[in-house]
Amino acid sequence: MASRSDLRNVAIIAHVDHGKTTLVDSMLWQSGVFRDNQDVAERVMDSMDLEREKGITILAKNTAVRWETPDGPVTLNIVDTPGHADFGGEVERALEMVDGVLLLVDASEGPLPQTRFVLRKALRKGLPVVLVINKVDRPDSRIAEVVDQTYELFLDLLDDPSADATALDFPIVYASARAGRATLEQPADGTVPDNQDLRPLFETILSTVPPPTYAEGAPLQAHVTNLDASPYLGRLALCRVHQGELVRGATVAWCRADGSVERVRITDMMMTEALDRVPADKAGPGDIVAIAGIADITIGETLADPDDPKPLPVIRVDEPSISVTIGINTSPLSGQSGDKVTARLVKNRLDAETIGNVSIRVQNTERPDTWEVQGRGELQLAVLVELMRREGFELTVGKPQVVTQEINGKRMEPVERVTIDVPDEYVGVVTQLLGLRKGRLEQMVNHGTGWVRLDYLVPARGLIGFRTEFLTETRGTGLIHHVFEGYEPWAGDLRTRPRGSLVADRRGAVTAYACFNMQERGTLFVKPGTEVYEGMLVGENSRPDDMDVNATREKKLTNVRSSTADELERLVPAREMALEQALEFCREDECVEVTPAAIRLRKMALSQTDREKLRARARRG
Repeated sequence: MASRSDLRNVAIIAHVDHGKTTLVDSMLWQSGVFRDNQDVAERVMDSMDLEREKGITILAKNTAVRWETPDGPVTLNIVDTPGHADFGGEVERALEMVDGVLLLVDASEGPLPQTRFVLRKALRKGLPVVLVINKVDRPDSRIAEVVDQTYELFLDLLDDPSADATALDFPIVYASARAGRATLEQPADGTVPDNQDLRPLFETILSTVPPPTYAEGAPLQAHVTNLDASPYLGRLALCRVHQGELVRGATVAWCRADGSVERVRITDMMMTEALDRVPADKAGPGDIVAIAGIADITIGETLADPDDPKPLPVIRVDEPSISVTIGINTSPLSGQSGDKVTARLVKNRLDAETIGNVSIRVQNTERPDTWEVQGRGELQLAVLVELMRREGFELTVGKPQVVTQEINGKRMEPVERVTIDVPDEYVGVVTQLLGLRKGRLEQMVNHGTGWVRLDYLVPARGLIGFRTEFLTETRGTGLIHHVFEGYEPWAGDLRTRPRGSLVADRRGAVTAYACFNMQERGTLFVKPGTEVYEGMLVGENSRPDDMDVNATREKKLTNVRSSTADELERLVPAREMALEQALEFCREDECVEVTPAAIRLRKMALSQTDREKLRARARRG
């Protein structure tokens, strides 16, 4: 097999917020991509507004840097992948493009659930791993312990008899991505590496990640691993060339997912240089290119030699575990802020999402204006709804539900591996909360710093709505991470939200006088002046039952003057909820109204009479 020594393809994988995108920033700077005085935003690879706001990577993106070596320049194609488990579909596609991975682990937090998830995927594909212990300059870093924990994680994942034991012989690089420094010698905890740049990291990548190999004279095979769009060229397919040569203007065989083969012409082709795509005339084995000219091409399909079409295996991703219903906005306030309100527009947008996101599925329901959307987790589905909201859609989104499977005649549900870091005084309350949700404690580690790490296996439906309760009980100090682990038999009924809702009984504007009287009943979601309607949730009741309230009640005027009476009415600030919090808060008979201007909680049946009928029917049967 021949190889290309001038090229390396590598993906950066890690848990969320362990420094992947910051490391890519430093690699771009030190490879000479930017001028010394150039104004470049932090986390330059986070191109979406939502990524910058949340501080997480949502879409896998690639860049290319040139590194000078004694034998000549080498091009490094670097793929930055999401760190959150909900976007695991992006990680699985990215691993199809590369020949090795950089595994980043925080020098203080150590391996977390998503670290396990992405490493398991890399080891299954037999990809060589370079371990990067990042943030070694953190005051609370514990480098030696984290290295030991990572070895334990490798041993755990290599327990399979078919696993390659040589995967344990991985090199370790100690780095501070923010400072742009790396070293091969373990530094003292909390100190910056002695080396002044990332040269040890670049050299380790070149020596560990193999160059792309190919058979000389083999027919063309290029795998579509991602999609993009251009206002001038239309749909762009991002391909990794495995064999042969891809030429601009040539006719190729398009091997579709359904097994059919069609001859198409490549009208344009581009390669990535730094952050820009530049025109290219041809691409060889190992190159990652963007091609235009095939309007309906999708992820996982193959471009092959028209005289000898040999398709590559279609990319498979893990099954979705969470679903929500998404439909048109049916509230009395619909159409006031969004311009996309019809069922046809909503369905077209959801169908378009499934083309570029292989881990999202859309299924029809009994109603023609509502669809079931399945995904990896609440955050992934909330990001989809948030993007649609910003595009001008008005939607009704139901409570997240788990996607069950029938295996060997048994009903199975998804189970999540949960890692929780809390101060030791909150261990008891967290154990109690997860015990009620059928959680099983796997491991508990006390670091001796006042913090305790708890590892649990919890049914996925037990985590719906858990985050808000967890943050409340731990006074906002707890950290929680979870990732899909597998399927287990149905665990039975779980405890739902312990408190009921305050529901508006009429339409109108909320008054301060009504808020003052309602805040004794529970926590309010609205403030004076907010427009409400019958069936809309205006607060959380302090008791388990729902309560209908008049949120528009006004103070009766009298002839008696009082200069100080109104000053005594002190209002507690309303609790404002983001989209993910609103979805977590919902009960089975509630949903979220999402518009560009507002996020409102409401009952599925708005009329008080209709809700009473449904309750009576449920009691009877």
